Amino acid sequence: MTPAATLDRVLAVLRAPGSFRVFAASIVARVPLTALGLVFVLRTKELTGSFAAAGVAAGLYGLATAVCAPALGRMADRRGQPAVLVPGAVVAAVALTAFAALPSGAPFAAIAACAVVAGAATPPVGACLRAMWPDMLGDRSLAHAAFALESAGLEITYIAGPVLIAGAIGSQSTAAAALTSAVLLVGGTLIFAAAGPVRAFRPPARAAGGHGPLRSAGIRTLAVVYVLVGLAFGAVEVGVPASADAAGHAHAAGLLLGVWGLGSLLGGLAAAQAAPPADRVRRLCVFLAILAAGHALLAVPAGLIALAVLLFGAGVAIAPTFGIANTLVDGVAPAGAVTEAFTWLTTGIAAGLALGSALGGALADDSPGAAFALAGLACGAAALVAVTLRDSMRTGSARLEPVAAIDATRS
Repeated sequence: MTPAATLDRVLAVLRAPGSFRVFAASIVARVPLTALGLVFVLRTKELTGSFAAAGVAAGLYGLATAVCAPALGRMADRRGQPAVLVPGAVVAAVALTAFAALPSGAPFAAIAACAVVAGAATPPVGACLRAMWPDMLGDRSLAHAAFALESAGLEITYIAGPVLIAGAIGSQSTAAAALTSAVLLVGGTLIFAAAGPVRAFRPPARAAGGHGPLRSAGIRTLAVVYVLVGLAFGAVEVGVPASADAAGHAHAAGLLLGVWGLGSLLGGLAAAQAAPPADRVRRLCVFLAILAAGHALLAVPAGLIALAVLLFGAGVAIAPTFGIANTLVDGVAPAGAVTEAFTWLTTGIAAGLALGSALGGALADDSPGAAFALAGLACGAAALVAVTLRDSMRTGSARLEPVAAIDATRS
């Protein structure tokens, strides 16, 4: 397939009716979500003077998001996405505004309440977009490109959110950072929810007495994979600052993590332009193995410049891995539970991140390389789980199997 033909695949995704607006709005709505953990840390430290309290506040926000996301996804499947997204965005924005308005010395209970409410109400925009992609595009041959493009675009939020909101704005005013997060969250979500494809989208009705997504063996396999990959990412996010601090350049941690994200962004863009594989499950297993090798190499003792190169290489496989994994969900999730299925994967990776941060932090106190070794082992375990339980995910590629035949005619 020629480069022009592969680029046409990406452009075709963005040219589908309403696709560009929905995709762009979802990115705007998700930018603050990548910064809010750090915003809660910075703002709470300013209000209380305690990093311990700041860590608890950020943890409460993340935990509330992870616990409540599946319930919001289930409601979106049953009542339509706007009915869940709009109230959730408004409530979360109000909680963030209240957090920004708290005076210095405010009781921690007030901070905790804002964190829990904001996290619990956070609208699952990403899960809603992923549930819609196949139907919104019409041509299922574009699903692979859409999921890869979305995974690459998500990396922009992981770079822009912390740098612009928590870094640039937060350095001037932590209250302004919280307010900016509220504005972007509610604005992006409202634009997303008002789009024609979102208002028109209706997932298949769940059968009477129908099971939730965790009753699907394929979703359980993917959830375990997401937990393990999240554990790896949590370890890296601790290992990098520890390495920078040990090298006497603590301020370089953000730049190093940005290089990691840049690798993922470019890898996702390349995957979006590639033809979809005939066997998606096999491709997922290959990507997970590459992810494991790349992150294991981070444990090799090296200076910061070499570490940056290794982080870029390790990041290249991240977005392609999630892009291909997301294409499997539509087929293995029970009818009428696709959005909820995606939220369970979000919960899985959030749980993994928390565990990886805790374990990686304990290891990094003695050696940053040990945290990176944990990341490599976790990705290796994810690859092993995927290979061992690959048949449970086969149904996920079956509903998109005609893609291979269609692409053969376009090559």
